[in-house]
Amino acid sequence: MRTEDVLAAVATGLWRWDNAGGTVTLDAEAARLLGLSAEPSSHPENAVRARIHPVDWNEINGVVSLAIAEGTVAEGRLRVVDTEGRVVRTVRSRSKPIALDGGFEMLGMLQEVAEPTEGTAAKTPVTGDWRRSREAFLLDAGRALAEARSTAEVLRVAASLSMPGFSPDGLAVFGAAGERLTIIGHHGHQSAGGDPFSDMRLDTDHPAAEVVRTGRAVYLPSPDDYDRRYPTSWPLAQKLGRRSWAYLPLIVAGRTMGAWMAAFRHQVVFTPDERSVLTTVARMLAQALTRAGVAETERELSEGLQRSMMPVIGPAIPGTTVAARYVPTGGGLQVGGDWYDMIPLPSGRIALVIGDVQGHDVRAAGLMGQLRIALRAYASEGHRPDAVLSRASRFLHGITDATGASDAGSRFATCLYLEYDPANGLVEIARAGHPEPAVRMADGTVIIRPTEGGLPLGIDPDSDYPTTRLELAPGETMMICTDGLLETGGHDLDTGWDRLREVLERHPSTGSLEELADSLVSAVHGPVSHYTVGPLADRREDDVALVLLSREGEPGPAEAAPRRTAMTIAQAQPERIAAARQTVRELLHDWADPEQVDAAVLMVSEMVTNVLVHTDGNALLAARVTAATGPAPRVLRVEVADSSDELPHKRRPGELASSGRGLVLMEMLADAWGVDPQGEGKCIWFELHESESAGQGLPRK
Repeated sequence: MRTEDVLAAVATGLWRWDNAGGTVTLDAEAARLLGLSAEPSSHPENAVRARIHPVDWNEINGVVSLAIAEGTVAEGRLRVVDTEGRVVRTVRSRSKPIALDGGFEMLGMLQEVAEPTEGTAAKTPVTGDWRRSREAFLLDAGRALAEARSTAEVLRVAASLSMPGFSPDGLAVFGAAGERLTIIGHHGHQSAGGDPFSDMRLDTDHPAAEVVRTGRAVYLPSPDDYDRRYPTSWPLAQKLGRRSWAYLPLIVAGRTMGAWMAAFRHQVVFTPDERSVLTTVARMLAQALTRAGVAETERELSEGLQRSMMPVIGPAIPGTTVAARYVPTGGGLQVGGDWYDMIPLPSGRIALVIGDVQGHDVRAAGLMGQLRIALRAYASEGHRPDAVLSRASRFLHGITDATGASDAGSRFATCLYLEYDPANGLVEIARAGHPEPAVRMADGTVIIRPTEGGLPLGIDPDSDYPTTRLELAPGETMMICTDGLLETGGHDLDTGWDRLREVLERHPSTGSLEELADSLVSAVHGPVSHYTVGPLADRREDDVALVLLSREGEPGPAEAAPRRTAMTIAQAQPERIAAARQTVRELLHDWADPEQVDAAVLMVSEMVTNVLVHTDGNALLAARVTAATGPAPRVLRVEVADSSDELPHKRRPGELASSGRGLVLMEMLADAWGVDPQGEGKCIWFELHESESAGQGLPRK
């Protein structure tokens, strides 16, 4: 005798449910039990679902999840319905589920059993064990409600809950405010616009109002119970076609904040177990709504605060384009200490400010707002960049020292303040512990422009902030940013600059400045919207502020545009010699002969060092790379000026001598060099003609 015949004789069939693939495979007996054609077949999951009572289908998912978690067999009863939704038989399912990616697979048997007696929606628990099913449901419900981040998400989760044995198909949440009760969310319930009880007084004859007044649940097992207890609101409830209702208080910290209604199309007697489940869900729902409300209030506060503190760049500057971005850090309140600003000055110039108050919390945002207002006031009074930062430093030191807070003394701010003259491109910069600006030249060369600087604002009220002057030529773009754009992702300032330099160099000279701003931020954080405010990815480590300033005009072909830079190396700043060497390397980034580049860097280092060692003044370095014209090569000319009238002279140092080789090196390495006396001081210079190929940069003299 075949096994199939034995199973059919005892009204038992086999089935395989592939939840991940969305198919159910049945043998002939299983298909018959489910009201399908009595032959081996495979069906879409939806076709089989239509033959099972919706309450039982929802419950079986919880049973399977619990069985997978415990490694046990999933067992339960399923009511089979016909095409009209009438229950035709009850089958017992006993299967072993296996977890798969995206779902599960379950292989087992279906067997016809006697029909359960009527009287309650939880007639026969799917598992045969009410408590185990309830515990699995409450764990899932608690996890889902805990993960909801907004009121809308909480209401969606509440509407999707499938309670063991008696799932409601109508839900509504009432919120109490003062003496009124309002529906704040619903599912399968009357829309707020057509329900006179969507906004009512607490003394209204309505079960939700009574629940809020008394803090006690109201259970209405039948329409007669509803009509008898609440005749005023019954005519409206009658139209919705429900047969049982449960109204439960939403209580948090001893305060009733509202009510939750669960309505059922089938009759529910509300046994002690069922009331226990409803009460537990109501408590979790109240906690979730409270958390969501607090989170929404914080988001609204932070977004409003950020919008008020981060103005849109404007007005338009003649002959100049400006683009800016602000990206708050991920997680917590979306406010921080980074900011930028553009200030029209009485002189007709434009001031651009970018800064970073330590931290990215509410206190940092508050200090940033005060500091930004102070900087605007000092700039509008007509003070020069160094004076603006000096006054701002004293201001920040004063307000942090006067607060008396334990962390007040640790709060400081970095800042870069520049004045720009649109008429001639002249830029004057003062810097307080902030990253230096970068300039993209007309031919795509990017260099970091060394600028004088002082301590961050707020550390020393008497700190000085020397000013650096440079000229932005037509077609050139200046970038200023906070360290969040540089140091995110494990980078330091150097590697962060290298990452951004690639983006700047790749951007076409005819491209939009707005597109360049997006590309720079995307290189660090991925795509973001313009002027970003609001929740972002939590992986963002620090706030980001970015400002791009581009002088319009026609510089001519990229190969005809000269490159130039200038910087001052003070006696008290010998470490800036390294910055001078790096600047020369950046100017010569595309020269074919690396030995020529090394030679230029060596001569610059010698020239600047000689000024610091043999004079009492500062060294002014100016470097220029002329454009190639026809067959003529490009030429690098470097000038180093100082205030000493004493002219250098060539010496013949011995093998052990520690100095005296500067002019000897220049005579060996440079194509031309010289010393020019000036009105006050002198200028020593050299020129290098670009080699046509690598290996031709060896000493020529």
